[in-house]
Amino acid sequence: MKHRKRILTGLTLFAGGLGTGVLVGAVPAPGRIAQPIPADSTVSSIGSTLPVGNGLALTPPMGWNSWNHFGCNVSSELIRETADAMVASGMKDAGYRYVVIDDCWQVARDSSGRIVADSTRFPEGMKALADYVHSKGLKFGLYTDAGRRTCQGRPGSYQHEGQDARTYAQWGVDYVKVDWCNAQGLDAPTRYAVFRDALESSGRDIVFSICEWGSNKPWKWGPETGNLWRTTGDISDRWESVLSILDRSSQYWASAGPGAWNDPDMLEVGNGGMTNTEYQAHFSLWAIMAAPLMAGNDLREMTADKRRARATRAILTNEEVIAVDQDSLGVQGRLVQNDPPELQVWAKPLADGSTAAVLLNRASVPTPIAVSFRSLGIKTDSASVRDLWAQEDEGTFGRRYSPMVPSHGVVMVKVTPKG
Repeated sequence: MKHRKRILTGLTLFAGGLGTGVLVGAVPAPGRIAQPIPADSTVSSIGSTLPVGNGLALTPPMGWNSWNHFGCNVSSELIRETADAMVASGMKDAGYRYVVIDDCWQVARDSSGRIVADSTRFPEGMKALADYVHSKGLKFGLYTDAGRRTCQGRPGSYQHEGQDARTYAQWGVDYVKVDWCNAQGLDAPTRYAVFRDALESSGRDIVFSICEWGSNKPWKWGPETGNLWRTTGDISDRWESVLSILDRSSQYWASAGPGAWNDPDMLEVGNGGMTNTEYQAHFSLWAIMAAPLMAGNDLREMTADKRRARATRAILTNEEVIAVDQDSLGVQGRLVQNDPPELQVWAKPLADGSTAAVLLNRASVPTPIAVSFRSLGIKTDSASVRDLWAQEDEGTFGRRYSPMVPSHGVVMVKVTPKG
C-alpha cells in the first residue's frame, strides 16, 4: 500500500492495486458519515457517505451451518457432536468459529410471543446448548426469517424482531441468519433494517447474516444494514452451481469490505457431489472473493482416517488459502483475465503488498494459463510466486507465470513484486 490520504479525523484512506483501497481508523459510533471521498482516489466509487457498522465480522465469518448436509434433521446431539468435531478435526485451529443451526429448530410461540425451540430435538433448550458450544471456544448461531414464517413453515420474526433479538441475546447467540420466505408485500431493506436495530438494542454482539438471495439488490443497502448478505439463490453440490454463483456474486465486488461481505452461500466441500479437484477450486474461488467460509458438510466424518476425510480436511484447513480470504485489507477479488472465457484469472490485493491469484480452468481438458503480472496490478519487471495448494515457492518470474491447470481446477498463487 504505497499511497495514503487522511480524509476524516480518525480515518485514513490507503490506495492499493487493482483500483482498490481501504479506510483505516476509528469513528465515534455506528451509522453513516457524510464525507466526500477525494476525486483522485482509486476508490471514489464508494460514494459520498461511509457506512460504519457494528464492529463485527471485520474479516469474513468462518464456521459451519447445518442446512446443506442435514436440512431439517437438526438436534442438540448433532450440534454438540459438530462442535466437538470442529475442534478435533483442526477446523477451530484453522479459524472456524461459528456453529449455526439453520431452519427447523423452532416450533411455535408461547402465550407471550416468545419463540419456542423443539423440546424433543433440543430437550435442554438453546441456552444450555449455546453454553456447550461456548465451552469449546466456539460461537453459536441460529436461523430465523424476516417474513411471517420460515422457508420450512416455522414461526418467522415479522413483528417479533425486538423480542426475538432479546431472546437470542439471553440464550447467548453470536450469529443470526435471517431468511426472506413468506414475506409477500414486505420491503426487504425496511424489514432488515428493523432487525438490525433490534440486534443493536439486544445488549449482545450478534453477527447479522442477511439471506434474501440477492432479490432486492442487497449489495446496495446491505453494507449499512448487515455484516453479510446473500447475492444469489441457494448453492447445490454441483460444479455448474459453483460457476453460476461465481459469475453472479463476483459482479458486486466493490460493495464488500471489512464488516460487510457479499455472501455466495455456504460451502459444499466434502458433501460428495463434486471431485476433490472441483472442491479445491470451489474453496479457492470463495477465498479469492473474500466470501464467508461456512462449511456445509458433516464435520464428524472429517475426524476419520479415510481418504475422503483427509482430502476434505486438507481443503477446508489450508492455512495459506484461508489467509487470503481473511486478509485484513478486506478487498474482494475480481476477474482480471478472461480470454478465452473458459481460462480465467481472478486477483485479490493483499495487505502486505502482494496479490493472490486464482487461475481457473473451466474447460474439460488440462490447459496452461498464462497470467500477466500487469493484470494483477504488479508493475515491477519480476515477481516471486508461491503455490498456495502445494505450499511451495515456485521461484521468481519475469512479467508472467504459465502453469498447467487441471480441468475444472485451479492453481492458486501468491505473487510478490521484486525490486
